[in-house]
Amino acid sequence: MITAIVMIDCATDSIPEVAETLANLPGVSEVYSVAGHVDLIAVVRVREFEQIAQVIAGRISKVPGVLNTESHIAFRAYSQHDLEEAFAIGLANAD
Repeated sequence: MITAIVMIDCATDSIPEVAETLANLPGVSEVYSVAGHVDLIAVVRVREFEQIAQVIAGRISKVPGVLNTESHIAFRAYSQHDLEEAFAIGLANAD
């Protein structure tokens, strides 16, 4: 799975509508409204690298209200949540 984090600037008066539209796009797994220098952050997850361009340039950038995007491709994921699940395998019945 390939993950991209997309920072999105959008028209201020359309943030909720843009976020909902983005969240419904194929390839977009999560959308966050955030404080800071961008309005929204979208997490894109696809199976093949070529699909990144389809989702970001072909879908996200074309949503009305999206003014600019900045994309970051993830190389590796580090997650405490994932580690807890991995170490808990088979331990639920160990009591």
